[in-house]
This record gives sequence, C-alpha cells and structure tokens, in this order.
Amino acid sequence: MRIEKYLSGRIHMEENRKATIIIPNFNGMRFLPACIAALRKQTVSCFRILVVDNASSDDSILWMEKNQVPFIREKENLGFAGGVNAGIRAADTPFVILLNNDTEVFPDFVEQLLTAVERSERIFSVSSLMISAGQKNLIDDAGDGMNLFGWAYQRGTGRNLSRCCKKPRPVFSSCGGAAIYRRELFRITGLFDEAHFAYLEDTDIGWRAKLLGYINLYWPYAKVYHAGSATSGSRYNEFKVRLAARNNIWLHYKNQSAAQLFFNAGFLFCGILIKAVFFAKKGYLSAYLSGLREGAAGTGKAERFDFSKTTPERVFSIEWEMIAGTVEYVYNYIFRSL
Repeated sequence: MRIEKYLSGRIHMEENRKATIIIPNFNGMRFLPACIAALRKQTVSCFRILVVDNASSDDSILWMEKNQVPFIREKENLGFAGGVNAGIRAADTPFVILLNNDTEVFPDFVEQLLTAVERSERIFSVSSLMISAGQKNLIDDAGDGMNLFGWAYQRGTGRNLSRCCKKPRPVFSSCGGAAIYRRELFRITGLFDEAHFAYLEDTDIGWRAKLLGYINLYWPYAKVYHAGSATSGSRYNEFKVRLAARNNIWLHYKNQSAAQLFFNAGFLFCGILIKAVFFAKKGYLSAYLSGLREGAAGTGKAERFDFSKTTPERVFSIEWEMIAGTVEYVYNYIFRSL
C-alpha cells in the first residue's frame, strides 16, 4: 500500500481531529467533485478526508492531486471491504466515517454523526438517513434490518420522507455507505470481511457487534443524498446478483448459532426460492444460482463467530429482531409508495 503525497505528513491525528472520512473509490470521477465539495462545507472541521482509490483507470487520481484531496492508491481493486479496511488501518482518529463516493452530505452531517456516536461507549456504529438523489422526497436507507427469510433490507426504502423513519432507534446494522464507527471496537469485532469484496460486509460486521453486546443506531438527523449503484452500474446486474447471493450464504453461516440455523432453515430455504423466482423474471437466475453454489462451496473457509463470546440472551434478542424484521419488511413493502 502506497501513501500518496497529499496524505504524507498528515497521517498522525491532529489535536482536534475526531473522525476520518473514508471514501472508497473505483472510477468514480463523475461523483468525487460533488462529494468532496459537500464535505468541505461542514459545520465542524474536526475530521480528515481520506479517499481509498481501488486502482481507478479514469481521472480520479489526477483530480485528487490537483484539488489536494488526501488519498491512498491501491494497486488492484480490493472492493468495498478491502478498500475501507485500508482506510481504517491508516486512520488514527477515535471514529471513522464510511462514505460512498456517490453521495452529497448535508452541512451538519459530520456533526450529527459525532453527536450520536458519543452518546454511549456501547455504540459501535451509527447509520444516517440516506435520501434518494433522484427523488429527494424518498428514503433510500434508514439503517438496515434483517428478516427470517435471510434478507438484509434497507429500512424505509421508497417511503416518503415526511411519513417514515423520523426518530432515532437501534437497527440491525448500519449501511456502510454513510455511517460512523467507533474505531477502537474494530479490535474486538475485527475489520470488514474482505472475502465478501462487496455487499453485505456491513451487515456482517454489524451482526458481530450485536453478538458482542454493542449497539448499531439509526440517527435521522444526519442526512445524505445517495445516487446508488454507482460502482456496479445498475441496481441489478450479474456481478452484483452473484456476489450478493454468495455473501448471503456466508453471512448466515457465520453469524447464526447452530440452534438458529436449525430453527430458521425452513424460512431461509423459502427465502432462497423466492429470490430464485424473482431473479428468473429479471433474467439473472444463472448468476443467482452461481452465487449460491460459490457460497456453499466456500463455507469451509468462512470463519464462524465464536459463540462462547456471546450469551444466549443476545442470540435470542437477535432472533426476535429477525422476527420483528419480517413484519417490518412486509409492512414497508406494502406501504413503499406512501
């Protein structure tokens, strides 16, 4: 890993620095100017910007050099998980904020996230209110949930801003596209699983944090516009469908106890069948099945959570949250247009 010249000499925490904003970037030149401009208009200055460039072939590096944006340049595409891990390793601030490059944050975004995460040392992460950049009256993500069918879902997605997700509350996990994390707790939870490359690595680490007794919080006062699917190119494509299917197998194998897997097996199987029908209609059944096969074949290398480090009460609490998440998911689907 090579530290570029605009980061050199600035890698040690300045006296008033609380957070490092880590922006993974892969050929995101069309988004970077607006993303960085919004960050430079924040109501607080106690943060550092650090772009982790995943071997972009566009003009991202030239633009960052010209505009003095600190960055790390990787020799290959490490994906979201590897990219943000490189940024976390380079940071030495108490908190790190992960931010997609296709975002524009509100002026008090950083201030609000710091206000939220400093409420308790048990808070591992805080998820922001992500608003659709294309339809600014609609929610893109209000923290992530999990249901019994094995689907991680974006809370409030497609719902009207004025009618949904107005209050802070604990969530299953934070969306890594715009969230703050307590850096010291990565020593306990571990970093993002780089085997995932992209998709569900934020759910995975949030799940581990919950099993260890920490909290993931949704804070609606930290707001950001999000374009969505900037790197993969579209909401559904073969690459995204395959990786998400593969990673979902690993997600549940790693984080559900043996008793949970036994109890939830029927629901998980139904979830797979429903997704198979859905992707067949979209023309991506082959990619979905390929991802499932890859996930099943890779479980031998996936590291299961050490359940001796948690309690039955925490496991039961998570199971109950998945049951409640099933109800929330169905409710949100029905009222998505409202």
